[in-house]
Amino acid sequence: MRIAHLLPGTGSFHCGTCLRDRALQLALRARGHTVTVVPLYLPSFPPEPGDGPVQMGALNLYLQHRLRLWRWLPRWLRDRLDSPRLLRRLSRSGGNTDPAHLGAMTVAMLRGEAGPFGPEIERLVAWFAGEPRYDVIALSNVLLAGLVRGLRRTGAAIVCTLQGEAPFLDALPEPHRGQAWHELGERCREIDAFVAVSRHYRDAVAPRLCLPAERVHVVHNGLPEAATAAPASATEASGPPALGFLARLCEQKGLPLLLDAFLLLRQAGAHPGLRLRVAGVLRGEDRPLLSRLQQRVRDAGLAAFVDWLPDLPDAQKDAFLRSLAVFCVPADAGESFGLFVLEAMAAGVPVVAPDHAAFPELLAHGGGALCAPGDARALAAAIADLLREPARARQLGEQGRLAVRHPFTATRMAAAVEAVYASVAQGRRTP
Repeated sequence: MRIAHLLPGTGSFHCGTCLRDRALQLALRARGHTVTVVPLYLPSFPPEPGDGPVQMGALNLYLQHRLRLWRWLPRWLRDRLDSPRLLRRLSRSGGNTDPAHLGAMTVAMLRGEAGPFGPEIERLVAWFAGEPRYDVIALSNVLLAGLVRGLRRTGAAIVCTLQGEAPFLDALPEPHRGQAWHELGERCREIDAFVAVSRHYRDAVAPRLCLPAERVHVVHNGLPEAATAAPASATEASGPPALGFLARLCEQKGLPLLLDAFLLLRQAGAHPGLRLRVAGVLRGEDRPLLSRLQQRVRDAGLAAFVDWLPDLPDAQKDAFLRSLAVFCVPADAGESFGLFVLEAMAAGVPVVAPDHAAFPELLAHGGGALCAPGDARALAAAIADLLREPARARQLGEQGRLAVRHPFTATRMAAAVEAVYASVAQGRRTP
């Protein structure tokens, strides 16, 4: 099949969604399909051979939304604002992704050709017209549903992934929240099939979009085989144990809650050398939170026992995970999957996770323990149990490492997604 994957680019940093999408794209190519990545808003990170040009550049969209006269400027001037170099620089400056400031723009995007971005959508469709025909156009998330009517003219089947959109939409201020969900309900009727990354997220989102069960297929995310073949973590080496966090450094991922649990563990005194190691993407809007948490650590006199590693390079991720005795990202109930859990499991590190969202699905295969959500004392107790029982912790880590090799590989993910694509593509070809 010829497949086009449309995904919002990040420009200069990794996120769980883009890591999942990239693993899927490479695995589909390995299975013999032609896959073109079409980054929207910002360039993909890191760029790969075969990626298409940036479409609907973020700077152009923003200025077009804010300045009515912008669309009348010469095309050559607007083209210069879609320069990948300029857009990468923009992404590094920490552009605001706070839903509170993006309500009107989100609704405008979901209205598609009926909204202010109609000319940019027409330009995207024109780009497809200059390409060989695609069998499937895959949308990385449902926030791209405003493109559907224009993309229908390409003749391709359209499949959309459901992964992490609901918390963003629910954080929009009214009236934009209600308007966005309404627009999505209308646009989703025109999408051929959906791939949900977990049963939890399917059950949470499909009813809100009035999606029939037969149109939503659950396919768990997977890691590239090279990641799942990594040796077990060697955390029992000399030195005090380390508790680790690897995700976006924000409240939604539970970083303040984890710090609360760490301070409780230190106050209990059972593990006097325990360290906390915090790594992950740091966006501009998350810096005030990080500053407050760092001040809390200083006030507690524990600055020497906490490592802050924002924007940890990808090449250092494996060594970071292997330095940990326990891994924990106590994200809130809106988490659609939690790729960070798989990464820790693949490294053989036991995981402690809240008993909600998709975490029970992931840990059902072994690899860690669940605890009561939103409760720092319950979280600290679950972590302490593993620190007190290193043999059990190693056993759970090994269970997780072996579990990732079967149900959570990129090859298995690609085979399941391929079946969905083939089914809807055949339906579009049938007279």
